[in-house]
Order: sequence, then structure tokens, then C-alpha cells
Amino acid sequence: MAGRRGGIPLSASPVPQLPPSMRVFERGWLSANNILFVDGDDTVLVDTGYVTHAPQTVALVAAALQGRPLARVINTHLHSDHCGGNAALQARWQPRTAIPAAEAAAVAAWDTEALSYNATGQQCDRFTFDSVLNDGDTLRLGGIDWQVVAAPGHDPHAVMLFAPAGRILVSGDALWENGFGVIFPELDGESGFAEQAAVLERIAQLDARSVIPGHGRMFTDVAAAVERAQGRLAYLSADPARNASHAVKVLVKFKLLEQQRMAQDALVAWMEAAPLMVRIRQRFMPGLEMAEVCAQTVRALAGVKALAVEGEWVVNRD
Repeated sequence: MAGRRGGIPLSASPVPQLPPSMRVFERGWLSANNILFVDGDDTVLVDTGYVTHAPQTVALVAAALQGRPLARVINTHLHSDHCGGNAALQARWQPRTAIPAAEAAAVAAWDTEALSYNATGQQCDRFTFDSVLNDGDTLRLGGIDWQVVAAPGHDPHAVMLFAPAGRILVSGDALWENGFGVIFPELDGESGFAEQAAVLERIAQLDARSVIPGHGRMFTDVAAAVERAQGRLAYLSADPARNASHAVKVLVKFKLLEQQRMAQDALVAWMEAAPLMVRIRQRFMPGLEMAEVCAQTVRALAGVKALAVEGEWVVNRD
């Protein structure tokens, strides 16, 4: 799931030129961007958005395919904003679905704790899969060869897709124009900063010409984006509590994107019911009750105009 650093791009790189077999649906921050490949009857969608946007995702894909069926779905990782449309797409077209290999057992058993949905208090309809993605695999998408590149850090099982011929990178949440996704493993005391640093180095070595991120617009000033991400990572890793505070803000903002408005008491209750929120409070904010964690988070997000407080209501602001 997404985290966000700022709402205004720090650079003004031109819109990348993509091969005619590719189309990008840039979504809002509740849903990850979708990339559609069409090569004759081989039609593939990479990432599928959040479950509450699933009807919109199906409609976007159907309009673009112009009567063709969707043959395949690929997920860069299985956070709810990247695979929430899988079930609806499978119901409509029965596409073959490929997921990161390390998530296979959890999806087969539909272990929503292992898949993070219970932990984060988010939703995802159950879906199935047909094949798995491993680091080093090669895929043919849109008539182009793509390499599967492991991208642990934000999510330990995530992958990216890289097309050497066109030097195009589908980065998921490993790199955005202005940052990257929350480093979730660190919230539970597991290693994630080092892995994210290695992924950023790997991206630099790939020498991509253009990047299609999981969230936000496509961009071409890749070196500058990597440099910004490395600076952001250095700031977070210097004090893991910063990553924790950022994660709470991201999760609250994500919930408001989903609900649009919540009573403050309901927001506290949701935080208390989300196991990851409880673990973050216990590990990084042990002296605070959840109500105060919520109040601090709401004040911080209101301060950057990401939400507004209207009486007892907390209201999303885009």
C-alpha cells in the first residue's frame, strides 16, 4: 500500500514515450497505477488497484480492450492497493494471474494476516493465481521482453519489471518520482532499510530511461528520483520512529481515501482494531494511548491539508 511524500513533483521531466502496445492508467492514491499491454490477443494488466475501485478498473480495461478478453494479470506485490481488482477481473474474464513466488502459500490458503490485510485494517476480495514470479524470470508483455527484478524493502516479496530494449522500469512502490512506499518490515523489527537501499542501487544500475511507478505520474529523470529516494531513506533509517510515524499517517490517509469521512471515535476504533497499528504504538509510542496517537496524526495531516476536521468528523482532502 502506498505512502506519499509531498504532492507536487520536484522535477519537470517530460512525459515518457511508451511503445504503442502499452497504456498506463494513472489512478488516484487509493489505487495503484495499472499498466495494460495489448499484443494481438495477448492482453495483460499489471496491478489492479483497490477493491472499492474494482468496478472502475474493470470498466477502464474493458473500454481499452474494445471487445478483447483480458488474458493475464500480473501483480508487482500483493498490498491491497495493487491487487484489489484481481477478483473482479477474474470474475469478468478469467485471466491467468501471476504473483510473486513468496506469496503463493498465503494466497492459496487465503491467509489475510500473512497478506497484510488484517494487519492494516484494509480490504481485498479473495483471488486465485496460476503462476509465480521469481527474480530473473523473463516475461513477454506487449511484444517486449521484460525482466523480473526482486524489490524487497517496502514489501519483502515485491518485484519490478524492466524492459532492457526500451529501458523502461515498472517500479511498483520501490521508487516513485518523490520517494517510495512505507518500509513495512521495519515496523515489526525486521530488516527493510538495507533492502530498500540495495533496491535503489539496483535501479541505478539498470539505467532506466523512464519509470512507471506504482503511484504518481511516469517520469524520466530517474537519477534525480533515485537520489531523492536515497536521501529520504537516510532520513528514515537514522531514526526508525520516523518510519513508524510516517506509516501511521499513510495508513490513516489511506483509510480516509477509502471512507472519505469518519467520526473521530470511529477512526480511533479502527486504529485499535488494526493489529499493525497496535504493534506500532506498542513498539514506537509505548507511552501513548491510541486516542492520542490518532489525535497527533490527525493534527499532522491537517497541518499539510491532507484532511480537515469538521466538528466530530475527520474529512479527507485530496
